[in-house]
Amino acid sequence: MAFDDLITRINLFFSQAENEAEDAHQVLEQLHAELAQLKATGQPLPADLVRLEALLDQEFKSRVVRK
Repeated sequence: MAFDDLITRINLFFSQAENEAEDAHQVLEQLHAELAQLKATGQPLPADLVRLEALLDQEFKSRVVRK
């Protein structure tokens, strides 16, 4: 998998999430899947995407606690 393809898919996820806020959790799940695929193939994980994943995780966990 080319890194550029990953970036393109993640950009698409975020564009969709901006337009459909209720799908933001799906974006996080897709990001998890993309990073897991990179890890499974032995490719290095982009540090900025790992931080983004952690931030999104934290945000969704805090939303669940507030409900």
